[in-house]
Amino acid sequence: MIMQLRRKVKIANRKGAIGLLYISLWLVGFLVFQLYPFVSSFVFSFTDYSLLKTPKFVGLDNYYYMFFKDPLFWKSLWVTSVYVFFSVPAKLVFALLIALVLAMKLKGISIFRTIYYIPSIMGGSVAIAILWKVLFDTNGIINQMLFYLSIGPINWLGSPDVALYTIGLLTVWQFGSSMVIFLAGLKQIPEELYEAAKIDGASGFRIFFNITVPMLTPIIFFNLIMQMVNAFQDFTGALVITKGGPLNSTYLYALKLYDDGFKFFKMGYASALSWVLFIIIMLLTSLVFKSSSSWVHYDDGGKTV
Repeated sequence: MIMQLRRKVKIANRKGAIGLLYISLWLVGFLVFQLYPFVSSFVFSFTDYSLLKTPKFVGLDNYYYMFFKDPLFWKSLWVTSVYVFFSVPAKLVFALLIALVLAMKLKGISIFRTIYYIPSIMGGSVAIAILWKVLFDTNGIINQMLFYLSIGPINWLGSPDVALYTIGLLTVWQFGSSMVIFLAGLKQIPEELYEAAKIDGASGFRIFFNITVPMLTPIIFFNLIMQMVNAFQDFTGALVITKGGPLNSTYLYALKLYDDGFKFFKMGYASALSWVLFIIIMLLTSLVFKSSSSWVHYDDGGKTV
């Protein structure tokens, strides 16, 4: 009996060692590149650290300066809020509309699905941001097209009232990942529901809002969380296209964090900014989770936690 127990323990230990071996690379990567920087940033947020000298503990000075003495903090936070609440809903609506078109049973539709996914592969790159700048330049292709429609040139990137939304359109253009998830969700909706609705004489409008949207609410919920988190961290477009201008109208929070940390070498202050951003994202995510019980529906009648 004791020998059998020892044998089972040895087998379990061997399996455990093999399992650790398989995940060792991921584990090392997680500890070195995720957990260590995460904890370090929290420690640095209470220090005066410039990357060039030893960190000096300053307590809550970074947070006090952030909330009471740094006007660009509030400006960047406001700009980012407008950016998120414009780009995320627009991106989800656009992705859903494209997914509805691509869900149709048409000849060669798989080719179009691949084509429409391309923006997500290249959308966040510096090269595409530069292309976006060229397109929306005062003498760019967009204004040239408007000229033929007898519409005067629009200062897409030089006007404080328009520049942020122009940058936001770059995010909306990266709809491919959300579109693919929506498309997968549409494929899971039973055809019997649509057939029954058509027999009852329901219009396409009613079918969409009474069947499609309720059945897609778990997918909408997932995409909303993921895109909101990503939007709060966006900065490539603002950095490459406008550099935060004009008049700081596109000075996103992540761009400010980047400037303070790597341009002005205030790494301690940048760490404090990153933790405030982390808390904001956590609070908004919790709020969305809390509200989901009233609008997210599942096939089994379950609700989100």
